[in-house]
Amino acid sequence: MIRTVESEPLVSAPVLAAYSYCEAVTGQQARNFAYGIRLLPAPKRRAMSALYAFSRRVDDIGDGTLAPDVKATRLQETRALLDRVRAGEVDEDDTDPVAVALTHTAEAFPVPLGGLDELIDGVLKDVRGETYETWDDLKVYCRCVAGAIGRLSLGVFGTEPGARGAERAPEYADTLGLALQLTNILRDVREDAENGRTYLPADDLAKFGCSAGFRGPKPPEGSDFAGLVHFEVRRARALFAEGYRLLPMLDRRSGACVAAMAGIYRRLLDRIEREPDAVLRGRVSLPGREKAYVAVRGLSGLDARHVSRLDAHPGTRRSVRRRA
Repeated sequence: MIRTVESEPLVSAPVLAAYSYCEAVTGQQARNFAYGIRLLPAPKRRAMSALYAFSRRVDDIGDGTLAPDVKATRLQETRALLDRVRAGEVDEDDTDPVAVALTHTAEAFPVPLGGLDELIDGVLKDVRGETYETWDDLKVYCRCVAGAIGRLSLGVFGTEPGARGAERAPEYADTLGLALQLTNILRDVREDAENGRTYLPADDLAKFGCSAGFRGPKPPEGSDFAGLVHFEVRRARALFAEGYRLLPMLDRRSGACVAAMAGIYRRLLDRIEREPDAVLRGRVSLPGREKAYVAVRGLSGLDARHVSRLDAHPGTRRSVRRRA
């Protein structure tokens, strides 16, 4: 069992101020993520915002305009800050609010801070311009930048006492992170190409005649771009189906948070599947009312109960996978 923290000692004013900064960053920069974590009780919501703010700092270094060697240096400096957090060397009156909040989070919850080292490793892959020949290669990257975040989040959520199969919760959290990241890769395929990045496996691109890349609003001439997208969508759906087995292991509000975030991405995947070429014309997104519906559905526990029924009757999994 992974224990959860339902209450905490009184939080000091400097630490609350640090958390407020992190929550502001989360609200401004991560609309989908913010939709999910608003369903959590305050201690968990604050902890998730601290994890996000640190992760955002790492991502911003990788996505910025600095020279690659400068980015690598900044990332190593960020890793050194993480080492200070890990060692408990950040005082609550430190001038870096993200470090203050993350230190408090690490003291209050059993978060595996090594996951943030993995995130830094993944962003260093971006800085080096690494590409991926196969899905197995891409999985390594996705586990660094997304699977690790799933495992960190599980440290905040915890699992319910006596939850069946809870020893596999980190595995499911990791897999759900992969599902979200592959959805991101499909959504951002043109934006990434314009920034000189290709994430989809070279084997898959060649199979569907898409090795020329995606720098315009139309697929490469003679390619089967729709076939490529549908192939990757099926892969993402299989990851979602496996990762959703985490939901019945979580308490109601943590499960609602995960169901909301994952549900938003699953619906993005539905839109991409219906109109593959849309990702070449601009970023595919959901309207606010649809996100709100997904959040209500998560809070109701429908998705968790749905997965529980599938686990109890595995023969029904294929026929109901496309629901929600």
